[in-house]
Amino acid sequence: MVLGLDVQNVTHRYAKMTAVADLSLQVNPAEIFAILGPNGSGKSTLFRLVSTLVGIQEGRIFVNGFDVQSETDRVREQLGVVFQSPSLDRKLTVMENMLCQSALVGLRGSEKTDRIQELVRSMGLQEKLHVRCEKLSGGQKRRVELAKGLLHKPKVLLLDEPSTGLDPASRLDLWHVLSELRRESGTTIVMTTHLLEEADKCDRVAILNQGSMVACGSPEQLRSEAGDMIVSISTHDPQSVARILIDRLHMEPTVFEQQVRVSHPSAVSQLPAIVEATKLLANSVSVGRPSLEDVFVAKTGHQFLVS
Repeated sequence: MVLGLDVQNVTHRYAKMTAVADLSLQVNPAEIFAILGPNGSGKSTLFRLVSTLVGIQEGRIFVNGFDVQSETDRVREQLGVVFQSPSLDRKLTVMENMLCQSALVGLRGSEKTDRIQELVRSMGLQEKLHVRCEKLSGGQKRRVELAKGLLHKPKVLLLDEPSTGLDPASRLDLWHVLSELRRESGTTIVMTTHLLEEADKCDRVAILNQGSMVACGSPEQLRSEAGDMIVSISTHDPQSVARILIDRLHMEPTVFEQQVRVSHPSAVSQLPAIVEATKLLANSVSVGRPSLEDVFVAKTGHQFLVS
């Protein structure tokens, strides 16, 4: 029995469109795992399948060893789910929202009281307990959402685009909460995201494109596969710049929009030659370590676009 999350050869279609195509991935217990991809990559469909909101057409999914399709009730006992769209009643206080959720998950008496107090402390919401949710900041609302999702002590927490609508400071606060949750409770955390910097903080990342997984591994591992360093050339004529690099310097550049990128063992050492060869067409030339966007470009041949 595989604990954590185990997705086996899952395919899901909407009419003639394939949203998820023969997808397999495994998430280890107590791992923070990101499912990264642009809009339309299949992230949301996979989230709905794992969270039992949509029936499985092909393949199998297991949550802590329980089959999503045949053991739905047991799977829901294992899961905590925080959706992208807010689920708080804005006119109720933090405590009132927590009490409503407690009733839904079957908590009663002292167990309910103790669990709410524990989560309020861990989420830093003590001073907001009797404040209406409409008065909270974006980061505070996200903390209440997390607290609701954790009331029944789920073994696996699903987060759909957890940083949506949060400012940078609130994103940092949220990440601190997730790290503490994993450390203290051993919770497996699976998030969908289109934010490259958010995925970069996770233990491992699965990159999706048009319903298929194009890469999976730790951020460091994925970046190393994209090369040691990347030379990026910003230009109004990327096709001409690429042709210069191919013909004169025998490189294999990648072109998308107004940028040409080169990942080659000798790219940095040949930087003066690159600058000299492209100086009439280049607006700027920069050098940096590969990012997860570079991994996506290398695997798919096109830019990581989010509409």
